[in-house]
Amino acid sequence: MPLKSLKDVVSVDVEDYFHAEALARVAQRSKWDRYPARVERNTQRLLELFAARQIQSTFFVVGWVAERFPALVREIAAAGHELACHSYWHRLIYQLNPKDFREDTQRAKDVIEQITGLAIYGYRAPTYSIVASSLWALEILVELGFTYDSSIFPIHHDRYGIPSAPRAPFRINTPAGPLVEFPPTTFRIGNHRLPVGGGGYLRLLPQWYTRFGIRRARREGVPIIAYVHPWEIDPDQPRLPGRLASRLRHYTNLSKTYDRLSDMLREGTFTSFRESGLAEMVEDIDLYACQQHKN
Repeated sequence: MPLKSLKDVVSVDVEDYFHAEALARVAQRSKWDRYPARVERNTQRLLELFAARQIQSTFFVVGWVAERFPALVREIAAAGHELACHSYWHRLIYQLNPKDFREDTQRAKDVIEQITGLAIYGYRAPTYSIVASSLWALEILVELGFTYDSSIFPIHHDRYGIPSAPRAPFRINTPAGPLVEFPPTTFRIGNHRLPVGGGGYLRLLPQWYTRFGIRRARREGVPIIAYVHPWEIDPDQPRLPGRLASRLRHYTNLSKTYDRLSDMLREGTFTSFRESGLAEMVEDIDLYACQQHKN
């Protein structure tokens, strides 16, 4: 399928501010119920923005959120958006063993599906934590009934990334069967891959960078796969203590993200993974071999 006939993808990782990995040392899971929840209204603001633009999106929902806000999950589905899974406890996969990962993922999938009666097929790991040491998770995803994943960031990063992974969507043949992978967008400057169009890269970096990176990625034949978190459009969220670097990473430019997202959505024709057509253009890649022969 020609790239020009494909649509861009925008997705939402439905989690609250205290789920973010930057605040994990302070906001322990045993305390989550003590924090004032803000995910419902922030997600509804995104739903309103997408409705105004007539955009369908994919919402990767944390199971903990779905269990406490089932009406929000039903609202997302009723608006025609695609539901997908973002784990139950929002834990880094490379800090889990396969048994715990399977149980966490199955629990989240079951919760979301039981709320709507709809099967879900997409998964995104918390903090893109499918890395070289946690590729075993892909086989488990297939065994649990997922058909696609969007967890492998093809960059160098202190918390995630597989720099040797393809930049465009591809199919991985796991021992349990095939899985389509949708990597977040990158563009090239020389030999360097730079991320663009999602999360902290949309929030922290200037708008000219986002516009430049998206246009360059398109010229390089890389589809735009953008993402945002509801807490990133919430400048009034409670401030939690923590290390200075973590607080800077989390709280900077919260007041600007909504407008930056709105501006980015004007840069293309965005939709969900389900409706994008990207799965029809993928090639088979032996990701396991890529890791054995890194360049």
